[in-house]
Amino acid sequence: MADTADHKKSDHRSEKKPRRRLPKPPAWWPLPACALLGLAAGGAYGVLKAPEYAATSYVVAVPDDTTEPATALGFAQAYARIATSSSTLAYAQPRAGLSAGRLRTQVRAETSPESPMIAVTGTSTSPAEAADIANAVADALSLSSNQAAKNTGVQLLLFNQAVAPAEPSSPSAPVSAAVGLCAGGLLGGLWLLARPHRGRRREQPGLPGGPAATPVEEYASLPAQGEHSETKEKESVR
Repeated sequence: MADTADHKKSDHRSEKKPRRRLPKPPAWWPLPACALLGLAAGGAYGVLKAPEYAATSYVVAVPDDTTEPATALGFAQAYARIATSSSTLAYAQPRAGLSAGRLRTQVRAETSPESPMIAVTGTSTSPAEAADIANAVADALSLSSNQAAKNTGVQLLLFNQAVAPAEPSSPSAPVSAAVGLCAGGLLGGLWLLARPHRGRRREQPGLPGGPAATPVEEYASLPAQGEHSETKEKESVR
């Protein structure tokens, strides 16, 4: 008897306890996960990326006595397009102290359709270098355009020189983190909308909204052809 009890105890101890299943995450878990990933990525980008400075120099197109103001406006649009050309950057390269390829990536020119003024903006990780780039390209643009002023009737004059900026133009780390948070949340929301929805509720047959009876069940519920004829014969005999 004692051996039997000990054997039962050992069997009871040897039985494995059922493992507890971890609760499933909610269906909306991608939204906060993507938002947190975007927040971390945006914050890291703002901290690790070097700040960028931008300085702007302004050049204005001035017509001579024989040229209409509308003509100066049109030439301002044309000169803004050639501000980053190879010929203009070749003039600006000695003063800027940069190669033509690098100078092309760190300068841009913008103009307005209502004003004959050209804004030449230089960008760099150094405030002084950004101002030097803008002023060098603006001077080169004025020099190259004034050589053809006798034929065009329009010359470019330096309106305002660029100065070294005090604050960077690139977004700070908090702004980058906020942008990353918004972008991550947007991607998470789009993922929730695009994924297929799986219905967890199983509908029972016979209930409203349940699956309809299969053709096999409908066919089985109908009486056989022989039974139907025998029933008619019995009714006629009666």
